[in-house]
Amino acid sequence: MRIAEDMLAEEIRQLGSITEVPPPAVTRIVFSEHDMRAREFLRERCEAAGLAMRYDAVGNGFARWEGTEPALAAVATGSHTDAIPNAGAYDGVVGVLGGLEAIRALQRAGFQPLRAIELILFTSEEPTRFGLGCLGSRLLAGTLEPARADSLRDTSGVSLAEWRARRGYAGDLASVRLLPGHYEAFIELHIEQGPVLERDEIDLGIVEKIAAPASFRLDLEGEGGHAGAVLMRDRHDAALAGAEIALAVERAALESGSDDTVGTTGVFRIEPGAINSVPAKAQLEIDLRDTRLETRERARSAIEAAVAEITARRGIRSRWEVINSDPPAQSGMQIVVAAEEAASALGFTHRRMTSRAYHDCLFMAGVCPVAMIFIPCRNGWSHRPDEYSPPAAIAAGVRTLAETLRSLTVG
Repeated sequence: MRIAEDMLAEEIRQLGSITEVPPPAVTRIVFSEHDMRAREFLRERCEAAGLAMRYDAVGNGFARWEGTEPALAAVATGSHTDAIPNAGAYDGVVGVLGGLEAIRALQRAGFQPLRAIELILFTSEEPTRFGLGCLGSRLLAGTLEPARADSLRDTSGVSLAEWRARRGYAGDLASVRLLPGHYEAFIELHIEQGPVLERDEIDLGIVEKIAAPASFRLDLEGEGGHAGAVLMRDRHDAALAGAEIALAVERAALESGSDDTVGTTGVFRIEPGAINSVPAKAQLEIDLRDTRLETRERARSAIEAAVAEITARRGIRSRWEVINSDPPAQSGMQIVVAAEEAASALGFTHRRMTSRAYHDCLFMAGVCPVAMIFIPCRNGWSHRPDEYSPPAAIAAGVRTLAETLRSLTVG
């Protein structure tokens, strides 16, 4: 099976040039003009390959290669093309353009699938505009209530409902949901976003489980005052309470009983933010992830207990808000084995892996069995302009994806 490696590399370069900032940095916020141009770029190439393209009410795109048995559940692949500010050209894009090239390679080889193959372009995998990632796949899986989704607002106060109307994605968001079994399988090709494959000189990673996040927002309110006039014994410093809580997040992750538990206080804002003023307010946003729900919840309970103790001791008022709390996913073993057999048949080294970053694949696990194929990326770098995966590594992933799709669509 032949992969058009040079053409695929050029398509990745062209898509990377559709950006709000100078390349190689890529910024494509969902529903922006550049996001819409990227969607059109993909649509044109799908139609050139003979794939009919349709969109649902939130803008998820579906390019279908019909099988000889249309009544059978299709097999799906795909990813996203939206990008956080100053990101790179490969995150998500390898799974979309690589998925398209896998289909084209099968077509060039004269293969005709029994089951249809659908290439999915997911809307808003990144949380940049609305503060919640994987919007499209959450709605497909039914894990996000349509009314809540439509009421999400960006920093300018514009709602998802308004953005959908602006971009021509009409209809009730409830219509986006797919029933379990809608697809026979879903497999996502992706850069690893970590250093393991490159460091260990392994061609491919076959993902057997995907960690999932629970995200929280914590508002703290103490008492402000002049930095010189308020004595230390009289202070109710919201920033110091927040600092203790951030350390408690680290401690809870380390003591959860699972090496896969990670906790991050990635947002820490204080008010009024003046060098000579005691911080009166603090806002923390906490990301807690694990491949095991029980150990993640153990860490969460430890954090909540620490918040209660710290705020009581320091005389701080607090408000705890759950942003999202998603269960981890296990890959479908049939798909994992199919991908391993494909990699072995093609002569690629591979190992089973855990995805500690989450992807649309996590939510597609609520629709059908899923798995992922990872390819190496330079130094494990991602979400930065120098993100890079060599053409040969991408081609290896695409060939393995194509052979896996062939295997999954013949019966």
